[in-house]
Amino acid sequence: MDNGLAHEESAFINFRRYVPDPKEHGFRWVDIKQLCFSEESVDDRGLLAALIGHEQFRDDYAGGGVLPDGPRHGPYWLRLITPDLYVSISQEKAAQILREWVDPLWDVSTELEADLQREVFARLAAADAIHYLSELGDEAIHDWGRVHDYFHEFVLVDRSAGRITLIVAADD
Repeated sequence: MDNGLAHEESAFINFRRYVPDPKEHGFRWVDIKQLCFSEESVDDRGLLAALIGHEQFRDDYAGGGVLPDGPRHGPYWLRLITPDLYVSISQEKAAQILREWVDPLWDVSTELEADLQREVFARLAAADAIHYLSELGDEAIHDWGRVHDYFHEFVLVDRSAGRITLIVAADD
């Protein structure tokens, strides 16, 4: 285990595969990383700290993938992300943020809706706690971090399953 967490699986939903015209998808995607933790793990802040320290968190989400020694996380400098930047939100608020991000561009296909329900919304429903990464501000944006127009990050804690799930919904 790395920092008390072990990477179990990942999933990626690329909106491009759900539309007939590739220009319609707005370069949107959802990346899901699931990690397990032991039952005796610490509180949610401790789990967030362990996640931030885990190599799976070192992903720039711009095509480079996970870089074990990488200095970036999404559009941000990794060194500036702390557990205190995450706010606890309700399942309803998380779903609202995601729906507002997905829906304005186009009608969601049945297939995309089913995949989002299975991979994202079902996980939200099973979570004991949902933490949302606050906007970090301009000083936290790394040298080419503005490649993302939108960057929504949720950390779901499911204690009964001993699982923490990192969900990033973004576009570039």
